[in-house]
Amino acid sequence: MNEVPTYIRAASYLRERLAVEFGDNDVGMTRPSVGIICGSGLSGLSDALDTNSSGSSNSSSMLKVSYGEIPGFPNHCTVPGHKGEIVFGRFPRGGSTSSSDNNNNVVVACFRGRFHSYEGYDGSTIVLPVRVMRCLGIKIVIVTNAAGGLANSNSVLRVGDLICVNDHVALPHLTGSISNPLMGPNHELLGPRFSATSNAYDPSLRRIAVASSKEIMLDDDSIHVVPKGTYCFVSGPMYESRAEGRFLKSLGGDVVGMSTVPEVVAAHHCGMKVLCLSLVTNMVLLDNDDNDIDIEIDNDTEKAAAAAANHAEVLREVSKKSKQLQYLVQRIVQKMGTDILPHLPDLKSIPLPLLPSPPATYSDKNTATTALAEKNLAARILFFQGVVVGAYTSTWLFSTLLGIGWLVKSGGSVSSFFGRKK
Repeated sequence: MNEVPTYIRAASYLRERLAVEFGDNDVGMTRPSVGIICGSGLSGLSDALDTNSSGSSNSSSMLKVSYGEIPGFPNHCTVPGHKGEIVFGRFPRGGSTSSSDNNNNVVVACFRGRFHSYEGYDGSTIVLPVRVMRCLGIKIVIVTNAAGGLANSNSVLRVGDLICVNDHVALPHLTGSISNPLMGPNHELLGPRFSATSNAYDPSLRRIAVASSKEIMLDDDSIHVVPKGTYCFVSGPMYESRAEGRFLKSLGGDVVGMSTVPEVVAAHHCGMKVLCLSLVTNMVLLDNDDNDIDIEIDNDTEKAAAAAANHAEVLREVSKKSKQLQYLVQRIVQKMGTDILPHLPDLKSIPLPLLPSPPATYSDKNTATTALAEKNLAARILFFQGVVVGAYTSTWLFSTLLGIGWLVKSGGSVSSFFGRKK
């Protein structure tokens, strides 16, 4: 018997959780249509989801599921800025004035945190969230990341800019890295053996992103959205050297990061439309520092340390733009709800089998064990009573069978009755 793929087991669990949580009262919440993958420090994107859009003042149309609860998922994300949970919720569609009208809401699955190859995960684990989205029927994936800008002194690219990625360079994939999610046996349920990537980034979604940014220009600190750019995927976890930065720039790269491309490749392979947004959080050092050779060593070291990239800087820059990003992503999803989603055909359904009940917790097992022990004790009392009474009345067999029957009917077993341990 073939083993059920991890992504199907995970999706089955989530579908059941959604059904239990919302059931017939809010069927729409069981069918998300947009998925969002949050990059470093971008978990706040889920804060823009409606917390009560079901039309009832006593119910909440939001569900949070920790990665550790989902079969096959790593227990948590190891990188700071990645929460390690899924949030299901709603964004009102564009033009909607009431979040209680479920027909005017877009159901979203927001994955707050991702898995990286530098954490030791293989390609299948890295893209597990994407394949789960596909099994849940999601049609559009928004992939976000924090990236380093590959700009020289003549470039207009700045820290805080948001790039709508339209192409990528993936050196690890070209060299056969295990981060490539399409290596190994092909998953025919998801897509073809050979998948193109030249059309991985949907132009209509990029146009919506640019238009949305113009509609929500709030102040001078609003995010500047760059209509197109090339993302360079590297394995990390170290940041790029100057020579590596210049090499990536020479390949046509605009930004560089340690994620995203495996997820984009997997989503496109599955038939989902992709919007990729890269927030520039730092500028990669490109210029050769040979001219600084005569600078005093202590000063030079201090200068280099101040300019070198670090993760704290990335998270700091993301936090500066968090509110603007929330507004922008909300507006993007709203416009998708009116301009794109109604015209997209449903993807081919992937059967999700019912899973066995989840393992009992320690407290559940302890309670069950105590109850079973009580049942066994009662059955043994009946048994020995039957032996004693049977010695005088010749009815011991009836009493014994009565005791065992009572035990089995109430959830015990014959083996436990006789004290055998499994």
